[in-house]
Formats: sequence, C-alpha cells, structure tokens
Amino acid sequence: MNPDTGISAAEWLATAEMGDIEKVLKTLGEERFGKRISRAIVETRETAPLTTTKQLAALVEKASPFREKNKHPATRTFQAIRIHINNELGELTAALQQSVDALAVGGRLAVISFHSLEDRIVKRFFRDQAKGDDLPSYFPVTADQLNPSIKLVGKAIKASDKELKANPRARSAVLRVVEKLA
Repeated sequence: MNPDTGISAAEWLATAEMGDIEKVLKTLGEERFGKRISRAIVETRETAPLTTTKQLAALVEKASPFREKNKHPATRTFQAIRIHINNELGELTAALQQSVDALAVGGRLAVISFHSLEDRIVKRFFRDQAKGDDLPSYFPVTADQLNPSIKLVGKAIKASDKELKANPRARSAVLRVVEKLA
C-alpha cells in the first residue's frame, strides 16, 4: 500500500469505464446505488475532472436517493475506491497466509476486521485452513488425517454495548482467533 506506486484514486476515476466503476462500488463498497453513482461520476468528469474528495462526496450525496442515519452517503463509495486502488483484499489474503506460516506451533493469531468484506475473507481463510487438506469428498480419509494447520479458538467476538458507548467506531469490528497446530 505504497502511495508512490500505482495510480491515484483521481487518476482511476478519470480513466475507468462506467461499468468498472459500478462493479467496484457494488462489489467492494456494497453500494446499492453503484450504477447511479458511476453514471454521475462519468457525466461529471466529461465537463471537469474530479480532483478533490469534497467534489466526489458532493457528487455521491447528490446521486444517492437514500441516506442512512449517522452515515455519510459517500462512505461506501470512498471505501470501495480505497479498497480497489490499494488492492486491500489481496493484501489481506497474503498477510493472513504469511501470518499463519510465521506462527510457531501453539501460537495464536488474532485478526480484527472492520467491514463485512474483510470479515468474509478472514472467516473463509480460517475455516479453510482449519478444515485441512482439500480432498474430494469420496476420498477415503478420516477427519484427523486431513492435516489442518490451525484450529479456531472460540467464536467471533463483537464489541459489547459498553465498548460501543466508549468507542462507537467499533460497531463493525469483529475479532477472530486461531491457534497453529502444525
């Protein structure tokens, strides 16, 4: 996530096709108005480039017909663009594998995810690693022969009401813990 490599968000928004912008907004930002917002971005950049975050936020606010309580309408858009530009989900997957590989037997790894896309990747990665070797279901082995590299430690932990009062930004945080087996 080096800011000196790759392209900036402004450069990407200036050159990306409407369909690509829509796909990023819908898949990475889970933005239900992705089509409207991407259309507004493309129409706006035809007259003048988007150069500031304030311009983009105003454009998204205008294009969004619905506003969630306590959340700016551009939040998901900025999240999606940031995740795309920085390849955050790819980096997360690589970091998870490297972290598990670096653990000593009996060592524990705790991961906090802050939105559903991250949590989905962490949950699936941990589940797959805890399951062991990926063999066809008809292969004659028992569960203990599958060689899982980790085991799940407890269930996912979410912030308590007390924590949320002290730290409202923890509302979407999920903590998952695994222990290295072999």
